[in-house]
Amino acid sequence: MDLLTQGLLGATMAQSGANRQETRIATGIGFAAGIAADVDILIQSENDPLLNIEFHRHFTHSLFFVPLGALIVALLLWPFLRKRLPFTRLYLFTFLGYCLSGVLDAFTSYGTNLLWPVSDERVALNIISVLDPAFTLILLIAGAVAWKKYSHAAARIGLVLAAAYLSFGWVQLQRAETAATALITEREHRAERLLVKPTLANLVLWRSIYEFDGQFHVDAIRVGLFSEPRVYPGESVEKFVLERDLNGLPVSSVLAQDIARFSHFSSGYLAIRPQQPEVLVDVRYSNLPTTTAPLWGIEIDPQQPDRHAQYKLYRDSSKVTRDKFLQLLLGEHLLE
Repeated sequence: MDLLTQGLLGATMAQSGANRQETRIATGIGFAAGIAADVDILIQSENDPLLNIEFHRHFTHSLFFVPLGALIVALLLWPFLRKRLPFTRLYLFTFLGYCLSGVLDAFTSYGTNLLWPVSDERVALNIISVLDPAFTLILLIAGAVAWKKYSHAAARIGLVLAAAYLSFGWVQLQRAETAATALITEREHRAERLLVKPTLANLVLWRSIYEFDGQFHVDAIRVGLFSEPRVYPGESVEKFVLERDLNGLPVSSVLAQDIARFSHFSSGYLAIRPQQPEVLVDVRYSNLPTTTAPLWGIEIDPQQPDRHAQYKLYRDSSKVTRDKFLQLLLGEHLLE
């Protein structure tokens, strides 16, 4: 998730394990430890554009890295705090602050190497968006009350409420998946795989992507709190198949390896953008849940197989896109 939310989760976790006198110092320590795992965003290379997305949410987010990650943060803070805390207490707070960083990211749809090095799978539970103001607000209020009142009880209550919000996200996911499955049956399709994920900053509007007969079908599903799910039919796009679409590209070439890396990152939800045959897109993400227009992708040049693919963003923040997203979120009727 975003850095603020990660830091707030780390802060409330550390507060929950602090005594009254330690509450405020634990807040800062936990916040620092909570954002420390995202230091992997700094792993970049001018010569390898995909290195950043390959290593973001990688080993620093693994459950097996938690003890070492917390220790590194504690050692960095020790020179500044050694006169205020024993090292054992400092390490406790960094451990509490760090321990759920990867877990929280795994609740999103982006993908997190939660079990590295045992498994290279990018875990994505699709329960919450990478940015969710309601979830962030719960942690912010709990952390602020705990800091002001010197109360670990407030932090613990906030963590319980945050867990309840995630549970609500799981319920909404089940409702959206049920609606998506019904839609697939209605179309007389047989989904080879189905992915349902929340759209940005809410648990009401969801994006459904399923694969059938070599195509990815994309739809929006609104699951209101007090209403039946509503489906907004979307677009479809042909699935990318390397052996067919780039026949003759050497498997050992730099470009082929980059495509394989991007495919792993996107869990195989790859397609060629119809308007740009030189662009491979991650079908999981779009600015609108009904379209296949990409949020990001890679630009490839099959004529230069030993040249790296270029990672590109295609964000659309136009008023037309924002208004249509709001219409979908509110469950309004869309004009054809």
